Amino acid sequence: MNDRLGYGAASIGNLYRPVSEDAAVAVLDAAWGGGVRSFDTAPHYGLGLSERRLGAFLATKPREQYRISTKVGRLLVPNPHFRGGQDTEGFSVPDDVVRKYDPTADGIARSLDASLARLGLDRVDRLFLHDPDVYDLDAGIREGLPALAALRDQGIVVEVGVGVNSVDAALRAVRESDIDVVMIAGRYTLLEQPAAEHLLPEAAERGVRIVAAAVFNSGLLASAEPETAHYDYGEVPGEIAERARELARTCRRYGVALPAAALQYPLRHPAVRTVVVGTSRASAMTENIAHMAADIPEALWSELQERGLIPEV
Repeated sequence: MNDRLGYGAASIGNLYRPVSEDAAVAVLDAAWGGGVRSFDTAPHYGLGLSERRLGAFLATKPREQYRISTKVGRLLVPNPHFRGGQDTEGFSVPDDVVRKYDPTADGIARSLDASLARLGLDRVDRLFLHDPDVYDLDAGIREGLPALAALRDQGIVVEVGVGVNSVDAALRAVRESDIDVVMIAGRYTLLEQPAAEHLLPEAAERGVRIVAAAVFNSGLLASAEPETAHYDYGEVPGEIAERARELARTCRRYGVALPAAALQYPLRHPAVRTVVVGTSRASAMTENIAHMAADIPEALWSELQERGLIPEV
């Protein structure tokens, strides 16, 4: 199964704005029709909405033809104060349930059972501990990751790992636990590569696979002209904006679209096996698939390295 490009399903959990059922199905159809067979979701995404939508779609597909991952660490529990409000963590959904951090073995087992019920599946292929550094990294490494490893050793899941935005947190997980995979968001991209110095070499040495997420840095690299996007979910600092424009100018000289270079760049490192992208628009998904297949001359990468815009692999 080719999983170089995976679909991240946060967007169909109503990330930032409502997404209709028809639009959610359309973007999943576009991904599947373009050959995508790796899908990632989490309870956090839309307070379960992403899992429900993805599960309903995949129910129409042969189970052996796709790989799916979800995440644990955030249990969804009834909101005792629900008064018709909305989620406060970026998703346009009612807050009738709330997130509760629980990296214990019991909490992880309960979270997985709840995710399987929302997905309508009897198993997932890959299970991540989600953002332990946001809550309590020590507890996540001490309790959560061993509990995940036990689920893997029992044959309940195939691979386990951690999903974080922090290079330091990912590096600790690689060094201090028995995991198979790390999902690192926004830290190994065409724009910036803090994961390159220690995390990727250590992961490669230990046989830990890397999944690169948020490779467009919140959309800054998602279009040929990076002028009006965001960076890490906020405003774009001036020096970051200029770096993105210089990347775009260099790509243009080689006839390469900036998003194509952004999608393919992480896969040049031997530790990186998959790039995960998310969108709620079918047209954008189709473009991403085309960008992943685009021919990129080696001379572009060489020039970017020579100019110090990307490190040598």
